[in-house]
Parts: sequence; C-alpha cells; structure tokens
Amino acid sequence: MSDNNNKKIIETEVPMGMVHSAAIEPYRVRLFVEDEIVRDAEITVGINHRGIERIMEGLPVEKANSLTEKICGICSNSHIWNSVLVAEKALGIEIPERASYIRIVVEELERLHSHLLYLAHGSEVLGHETFAMRLFYIRETVMELLGMIGGNRVQYGAPIIGGIRPRCDLNEMRIKKIKEGMDFLEEKVAAFADRFTSDPMIMARITGVAVLSKKDAIRLATSGPTLRATGVDIDLRRDMESYDPFEFDIITQKDGDVKSNLLVRVFEIFESIKIIRQAIGNLPPGKITNRSWGMQDTPIVKSYIEVPRGKLYHSYKLEEGRTRNVIVRTPSITNIGAMEHACIGAHITDAQLAIVQCDPCFTCTDRAIKIIRL
Repeated sequence: MSDNNNKKIIETEVPMGMVHSAAIEPYRVRLFVEDEIVRDAEITVGINHRGIERIMEGLPVEKANSLTEKICGICSNSHIWNSVLVAEKALGIEIPERASYIRIVVEELERLHSHLLYLAHGSEVLGHETFAMRLFYIRETVMELLGMIGGNRVQYGAPIIGGIRPRCDLNEMRIKKIKEGMDFLEEKVAAFADRFTSDPMIMARITGVAVLSKKDAIRLATSGPTLRATGVDIDLRRDMESYDPFEFDIITQKDGDVKSNLLVRVFEIFESIKIIRQAIGNLPPGKITNRSWGMQDTPIVKSYIEVPRGKLYHSYKLEEGRTRNVIVRTPSITNIGAMEHACIGAHITDAQLAIVQCDPCFTCTDRAIKIIRL
C-alpha cells in the first residue's frame, strides 16, 4: 500500500496541434494537467503568419482594400468594409443611402455564414455529426445568396470607396431570392435550435463547461458574442451610423459557458434575419456609388466595427493615394487569450470544447506580432 504522506503530484503536459482533428486551422495548445484536470494552458498562434500589413504598406488604397479580403475567407467582407470605411472617414466621403443598406445586407449575410459555420463546427467537436451536416446544409443557402450578390461564395468584393460595386446592386429578382432565403433560414434554424436545446445529453455536455466570468471577460478584453455570453450588453452595431435605420435586439446570456456561447450565436442569427428583411424591404432608390471625391494626404484614421466575432479595428494613413502605417486588430487575439483562462479547471476532454467556444479565427489572428521592448 502506498504511503499517502509521500505522494507526489506529477504534472503532465498534453500537446495538441499544430494540426488537430477538432480544429480547422493550425495552432498549438499545451495543456498542463493533473489527474486529468487542466491546471494551466498555453495557446500558440502565428503558425501561418503572412505579414499582410507589411504587404499593404505603400499599395494604392483601392488595391490595399481588396487585399484585406484575403485576411480571412469567413470574414472577408468585414475586413474590406472596415478598410474602406477608414478611407471614407479620412477623405470625408459620404456614400449613397442605397449603398449603405446593401453593405448591411452583405455584412449580415456574412454573420449568418459565420455563425452557422460555428454551430456546425461546434457540433462536430461535440461528436454530433448529424447536426453538423444539417447545419452545413442550412448554411448553403447563405453561401448561394452571397455568391449571387458578389459573384463569389467567399471574398465577394462588395464595398468600394464611395459605395458598392455595380455587380452587387440588388434588383427585384435578387430581393425575391433573399426574402425566400430568409424564410427558409428562419424555419430551419428554429427547428435546429428546438432540437438542440431539448437534447438532454447535449445540454449536459455543454452546461457549466469552461465558464468565463463577466469580470474575467472584461479584464481579458474579450468582445463580441464571447463577451455577451457573460452578460455584458455591448455590441458596436448599436453605435454604428450604418445600423441606425434598423431595429434589432442585443443578445446576451449570463453564464459564460459553452452553452451560453452557442445560444448567443443561435439567437443572433434571428436578429441578422430581422435586419436583412428591414434592409431589403426598405431599400432606398438611387445611386450606389459616390464618385465625387478626390485623393489627398491624410493623418492616421481609425475605424471600429462589430463583426461576427467581436470588435474589428483597422487604421492607416494616406500618402499620395497609398496606404501607410497599416494596422489590423481582430477580436480573436484577445478571445483566444480568454479561452486559455477558461480551460483552467476543466476536464481534459472539455479543453478543446473550451477553446473553440469563442469561435476563434486563427487565419485572422495570424497577422499579429508581439513586440518586446527591452
């Protein structure tokens, strides 16, 4: 019989990645476990660092804006829209009201695309492949609508300085298809949500797992649905002028666990459908581009918008029509850090679920660099 007084605590490291079956993108996780409980965690990103800000340095602003779409395929419109907004703020450009409405339609379709992908991927991590496949089937409607508007299923290229591309204008046929798509999505997502939340095994698997408290969420600078899942009522769309014409609710949950993160995104899907219906139902007539502006040198201008994962920041200045001092900061960089904290205390089998609950976009984050001042 062993002597309990002489027992030693042995800390075991469990590495995951660079490629893992539960993650679409490459990253590295080190879990330090004791009796199968995670006592510490370390998440390393930057495996696919591409230096996009450096590539954008000195490019003509229109070309630089288009390059931002390549940061990520899931949130390509979010990046180009925010980059275009920087130029429009810097140059004092007012865009036509019709173009503003169509930008909102595309952005909310992309939010639907992102949230449905998140729910499908989350179902895979939970081991429920049937739910995952059903969600990919539902998401296909969104991808078809985005392809119809922009000509591509990803990287649609809708916003340009002064408005939107002519190919992205909405005629009666397109509006009809969008309406039909929203009806289909509302019905199918409602049925999925009812089935998902009434499954006792799934609810037991995600309730109380990987809890992030409101205090820690604020301290760790989380944003977007990850922050709202802890009960914090913050959504930048409420402060964005582009969203002033539309009514929608800010979705929050209070527990900060995996269940809360899933439910926030489920209910946000219905709010995005509501916004899209308002936009196409009240689409103003008129032009979709404002060409009456001139190029000039500007100071550094910043722009923040609410994207599917939280607060997205873009900034640069213009010199002779070219971008300088480009900075892009995505919400995942801080949300991933919060997931390191959320892992601690969880069972090792819940660790991957804890990490993916914030919907991390490693492609977006893999432009970040850490500067150490000596």
